[in-house]
Amino acid sequence: MKLVYRGKTKDVYDMGDGHYLLKFKDDVTGTDGVFDPGANTVGLTIAGAGKSCLKLTKFFFEKLKAAGIPTHYVDADEKEATMTVKPAEAFGEGVEVILRYRAVGSFYRRYGKYCKEGDPLDAYVEVTLKDDARNDPLITAAGLEMLGIMTRDEYQTLVDLTRKIGAIVKEELAKKGLELYDIKFEFGRIGEDKHIALIDEISGGNMRVYRGNEYIEPLQLEQIMLSQ
Repeated sequence: MKLVYRGKTKDVYDMGDGHYLLKFKDDVTGTDGVFDPGANTVGLTIAGAGKSCLKLTKFFFEKLKAAGIPTHYVDADEKEATMTVKPAEAFGEGVEVILRYRAVGSFYRRYGKYCKEGDPLDAYVEVTLKDDARNDPLITAAGLEMLGIMTRDEYQTLVDLTRKIGAIVKEELAKKGLELYDIKFEFGRIGEDKHIALIDEISGGNMRVYRGNEYIEPLQLEQIMLSQ
């Protein structure tokens, strides 16, 4: 296999058969040793984080497959912490979509003059450009269209899929007595028809989850969600 990209939390290999392999690592995003799913730097390394991330990602992607939601997922090897995926075309050099149910993190830092920390939000969707040098700037639908990154129709599809996927994740968490505060997704174009599909992962490393006032760490989340 050929290494094609070395990322913060996973590496990407070309399998040579039309599929790609994602190798999950134990690095998680954050700053100053504190985990932050919205950060664009590796903040710390947690032993077992890669396998934990892969297990939870597999769990959610199979839920989405059953719901008929398009993703890049093919299969996963939990022992090796790897996932086989379909190739996807990025929007520009990549965009991230943040779905927010509570005013926390960067949302509260920006808009705290108008809300209290933890205030409920109605499935609020934000899009940022993947650009570490510019701290992943927010961008509007008009900006995405003007810069040739995506069309207005693609943007609306992306928002609709984000809310549908978020609702499924939120419902699964609620079954375990957990509440989803926010979650980060990535999307790409897949196949000859270039349909929009969820890519990357769905794990504790890209969401904030609470049980009452208790924040649930990424590895703890996997243990709770996959326990019988």
